[in-house]
Amino acid sequence: MTREFRTVGVVGLGTMGAGIVEVFARNGLQVVAAETDDDAVARGRNHLETSTTRAIERGKLTRTDADELLGRIRTTTSLADLADCDLVVEAVPEHLDLKASILAELDKVVGPSTILASNTSSLSVTELAVRTGRPGKVVGMHFFNPAPVQKLVELVRSVVTEPDVIDDLRAFAATLDKVPVVIGDRAGFIANALLFGYLNHAARMYESRYASREDLDAAMRHGCGYPMGPLALLDLIGLDTAYEILDTMYHESRNLMHAPAPVLKQMITAGLLGRKSGRGFYTYAKPHSSKIVPDADTPTGNLPADVTLRDIARVGVIGTGTMATGIVEVFAKAGYDVVVRGRSDSKSEAALAAVRKSLDKGVVRGKLSEADRDAALGRITATTRLEDMADVDLVVEAVAEELDVKRAVFGALDEICKPGTILATTTSSLPVVECAAATSRPSDVVGLHFFNPAPVMKLVEVVSTITTSPDVSATAVALCDKLGKVPVSCGDRAGFIVNALLFPYLNDAVKMLEAHYATADDIDAAMKTGCALPMGPFELLDVVGLDVSLAIEKSLFLEFRQSGFAPAPLLEHLVTAGRLGRKTGHGFRDYAGR
Repeated sequence: MTREFRTVGVVGLGTMGAGIVEVFARNGLQVVAAETDDDAVARGRNHLETSTTRAIERGKLTRTDADELLGRIRTTTSLADLADCDLVVEAVPEHLDLKASILAELDKVVGPSTILASNTSSLSVTELAVRTGRPGKVVGMHFFNPAPVQKLVELVRSVVTEPDVIDDLRAFAATLDKVPVVIGDRAGFIANALLFGYLNHAARMYESRYASREDLDAAMRHGCGYPMGPLALLDLIGLDTAYEILDTMYHESRNLMHAPAPVLKQMITAGLLGRKSGRGFYTYAKPHSSKIVPDADTPTGNLPADVTLRDIARVGVIGTGTMATGIVEVFAKAGYDVVVRGRSDSKSEAALAAVRKSLDKGVVRGKLSEADRDAALGRITATTRLEDMADVDLVVEAVAEELDVKRAVFGALDEICKPGTILATTTSSLPVVECAAATSRPSDVVGLHFFNPAPVMKLVEVVSTITTSPDVSATAVALCDKLGKVPVSCGDRAGFIVNALLFPYLNDAVKMLEAHYATADDIDAAMKTGCALPMGPFELLDVVGLDVSLAIEKSLFLEFRQSGFAPAPLLEHLVTAGRLGRKTGHGFRDYAGR
């Protein structure tokens, strides 16, 4: 018979504990909230009153509702007052001995059927459970901050957790308007295990000066639609908290991807903890402020004194696929004359038709006038002759993602294009320097990685090789600005910024599924609900294509040679079986209509 939870207890009234208390009280439960002393109780009450006042101001609660909510909460400084609770959640600081001692003391106070839960985000629930006399009734109940707003709750079972305890808590969490996911006991659970490997990788990129903090964050916001960039998110979480979670994960997994980036330890030692200290990767107006203020590392936007931008008036695009036609549209709408080259008349005509269709959609949706559409189309010339690239100022190669094919194109362009023409590739995974090496002008070669669909996606990764001249890189960045894009600069290594951060995270999700740790549905729900990502990892893998994803992961592994980058065997098996995602109707999920 399903348990009923009428009276619940919460130990700890910090930001997280007070949020959990509010969640319970909002849903009509009687709550007993315990703290160490009267001052801590007062601070907790202040958290609750501030939160409910904010909810009233936003129209989420009435004053009457808020008064009734607060009336259901009883505070205490004695754990003995939690004796009659059906469930007690501890939300004290993330220290194993502290949490274990609280649970052990509660075990002596509460009734034999009471469930004890820990809100730990990274510690072993099993180790906490065995410190009590009821290990089968001890679980992890990990709320996300801020608890009244965030929907996800990770329910963590140990090897000795009684099945009915998890079933009852899952049903209970659903009554709180939460999204419960049930998982086993391992460091980081779902959300943190996937999130913090990604954050750590970003910190390492910053540490190696591969890209600036602004470009790293802009890349993930504009390239993946993430609500925050990784370094800004680390500042929000707190670098000390992130370090502790990563260190716990590393000691369990021994995966170098989880070994905290040395820069984190250095910043913590210097007192740069993120928003709470007023400085982290960024500098803030004051401690606990979200307002970023300029500092010594803030880009000025000025060109180096010795760099002169090259003039770009006429642009060539090689290729007629989706990416190529999108790039043609972007340049034509921005006022540039564009020559698009296809391998045959039919392909060139199809490319023009694709651009025309896209522009017509813009007119229908009210985003483009008919006059602007006609003007853009008038700037486009189609050809089958590579020789027609002789007088362009920039050529963007967007042919098949095969190195030999690209090198052949660059070799031919080298002979045809006038001196000073910038030669760009929109490759997403191949070395740009390989294309440069096929020419006699490697200083003029740069990567311009547009994202699909190019007319919609704002991000362009500007990839400079060790031979790219500074004026070419600067011209490429300035050009992207004129196109209304968000350019980010990085070096020429596998994955650039976005794919190098995104695909190891996707690979980790596949490994998690492969280990039967959680279902694909629960993993997707955890990342969408707990981290506010636009898509879960398995949804995204099926959209990208499992074969494309595998090729990118193989290139990352070949570049970095770390076991953490090795593609998950399950991904390779699905590709071998022809389950490539939505394009074949079958991937991690099955799709109708194929």
